[in-house]
Amino acid sequence: MPEQSNDYRVVVFGAGGVGKSSLVLRFIKGTFRDTYIPTVEDTYRQVISCDKSVCTLEITDTTGSHQFPAMQRLSISKGHAFILVYSITSRQSLEELKPIYQQVLAIKGNVENIPIMLVGNKSDETQREVETKEGEAQANIWKCAFMETSAKTNTNVKELFQELLNLDKKRDMSLNMRSSKQRRADKLKAKCSVM
Repeated sequence: MPEQSNDYRVVVFGAGGVGKSSLVLRFIKGTFRDTYIPTVEDTYRQVISCDKSVCTLEITDTTGSHQFPAMQRLSISKGHAFILVYSITSRQSLEELKPIYQQVLAIKGNVENIPIMLVGNKSDETQREVETKEGEAQANIWKCAFMETSAKTNTNVKELFQELLNLDKKRDMSLNMRSSKQRRADKLKAKCSVM
């Protein structure tokens, strides 16, 4: 499929079983499945409103394993925004995000202007290993946004994607000098909202 300039690419990373696919499917299709099916890589598209125009939100749901490092690097290089998901029931899943964040940093350089959300999923679970304040502390270290979600109960799922778009709007308000082509591209996505 040819790339379109008004596509906005979001990449979802995290360990296997943290609920990446569940979050994406809950957002795109409004569904939730209890069974775990490992993902290699899936891409979903959702039409969103951008100013008075229409854009396509392209969400790449990545594998939870580390078997495909070239795919991971490609996803990072093409991504505009990133969702880093861990399960609040697994401290290990939060630890596994650290090298992924480092790779985003290495490929993108300065991530200050790149929307990144650290997401503690499965907030409906009672066997918590990662407290909310620990997720917030990690987000502060990485200088990214933080949110807890539950794909199962549909808690903060739409809010997660809306907040990610809001983060990008903040970047567009900076006083950087841009080419006219870049300003037109930025104007297209300046005021995006989930429809």
